[in-house]
Amino acid sequence: MNISLLDVVGPVMIGPSSSHTAGAAKLSKTALLIYDKTFVKVKFGLGGSFASTYRGHFTDFALVAGALGMSEDDENLSNSFEIAREKGIEFEFYPTEIPSTYENTARITFINENNEEFFVEGASLGGGRILVTNINGLPCEISATSPTIIVQQQDVSGVVSDVSTILAYNNINIGIMKVSRTGRGDKAFCIIECDDIIPDNVIRDLKRVNNVLSVVVVNISGD
Repeated sequence: MNISLLDVVGPVMIGPSSSHTAGAAKLSKTALLIYDKTFVKVKFGLGGSFASTYRGHFTDFALVAGALGMSEDDENLSNSFEIAREKGIEFEFYPTEIPSTYENTARITFINENNEEFFVEGASLGGGRILVTNINGLPCEISATSPTIIVQQQDVSGVVSDVSTILAYNNINIGIMKVSRTGRGDKAFCIIECDDIIPDNVIRDLKRVNNVLSVVVVNISGD
């Protein structure tokens, strides 16, 4: 059995809990990176033990901090409410049922100035590890442990091949690729976990692919 130092001592973080605090902050920050737009309000739907213990474990402060772009070890995490208010960003928390096999779950909904909503669901797995399980209604599995490309596309032939060709041409190795869709010929997500950081020129090339609707890159190093 392989055991890392992280499994023994836990992540570098602002406490008290790796699952309820560090994991919550990382999940919320990853959701922000996926959304990748400005917003005026964020709502946090809390499921499982998050719903009952979020105040005592500072999960609420951690979630707001992540939505502001803070990492789990940011010393300003406990000031996240005040910082959000200074930025004019509203936030709220509510209990909800999130279908999941995991105990600590959240639905993070970003709302822009036009009152348009975009949500990301996921879970904190313990030890600061997370799993994103749904992006705006499309199921997925994103661990945010390596650079990840999220391509939203029309479900037509050739798109995945064109995307893969661009990555191969730029010597970017694909670790895992998964495609999910709402229906045949409808919209789809292509989730690609890579071994290498994705540079800006590759992102631009991916956005030019026919039938690609959007490209979001979460450049989190697995080192």
